[in-house]
Amino acid sequence: MTGPHPDIAALLEMVEVGTESGSRVPLQHLAPDRARADFDASSLLLEVETPPLAHERALLLPMRDGAGIEARLYAPGAPRAGSPLPVLLYMHGGGFVVGSLASHEPLCRRLAAAAGCAVLSVAYRLAPEHKFPTAFEDAEDSLAWIGRHGIEEGLDAARIAIGGDSAGGTLAAALAIAARDDGRHPRPLLQLLAYPGLSAWQDAPSHRAFGKGYLLEQDTIQWFFHQYLRGDADRRDWRFAPLEAPSLAGVAPALIVLPEFDPLVDEGRAYAEKLQCAGVPVELLLYPGMIHEFLRMGNVVDTAGEALAAIAVRLAAVFRGGPETPAASQVDIETSGSLY
Repeated sequence: MTGPHPDIAALLEMVEVGTESGSRVPLQHLAPDRARADFDASSLLLEVETPPLAHERALLLPMRDGAGIEARLYAPGAPRAGSPLPVLLYMHGGGFVVGSLASHEPLCRRLAAAAGCAVLSVAYRLAPEHKFPTAFEDAEDSLAWIGRHGIEEGLDAARIAIGGDSAGGTLAAALAIAARDDGRHPRPLLQLLAYPGLSAWQDAPSHRAFGKGYLLEQDTIQWFFHQYLRGDADRRDWRFAPLEAPSLAGVAPALIVLPEFDPLVDEGRAYAEKLQCAGVPVELLLYPGMIHEFLRMGNVVDTAGEALAAIAVRLAAVFRGGPETPAASQVDIETSGSLY
């Protein structure tokens, strides 16, 4: 494919017209509260409406500083302590500044239904009110909560995957490193990384090629990080930039989902290569014609649903210990293989 998918191209044209006319204001020109409201409102337009699952429950998870963060548990049926469900701990995207349980509810519902697992979506605290490393610590404490209390909610701490999209993918990648290093945490079976940010600096060729005109813009990325980071020293911390980790040996196997026209695509490719060099099983799915956030664009392009279905197949296989668990030999950074 030589350009974005026709339906994606139409969306990008609509965004450009809205920006030029003034009817759409880029996030970086808004106060954080307004940016969050705009992000959630646009999510309703992009995503397909998904009915509630048989079991959905609001939770409040305790954090290390005494605060509590909201979470939602989704499951195709009521989890029971006597027959616990495997669980995907999910962190939403939004540059550590925007995004919410609501913006990612359809995605979490669809993954839970299709994979036959529970999904615990957590509302980690956002910047600028909560600077780095609060979001990471909230994600880490959420994983620890599953280990301590998951069985009370019918969650199987021995069958955990961690995942997220965009900034949530960054958190999931960092959490996989933390889980390797801290024996008190449950060990995830898989890290699901959908178009994650992984690099200390946004200077890869894909940032120059796709940093303007492909929805996620370079100016927006830097605005996000200005809100989130305390200073440039934080950029070298692997909890923000997992590519900075000295070693990835021993982290959970990875499923990395990348769109072709995304400023972050080179970071995802580099991380897949670093994982493979460390001997970590990894599968990379590159979706031609897609852009950042495409998994939440079911109202725009059918590929969103197809990709979520492919992710669900892999989650289900990992949870049952089947042969479709990603293997190091499956890495392919140039094509999405037989799926498309």
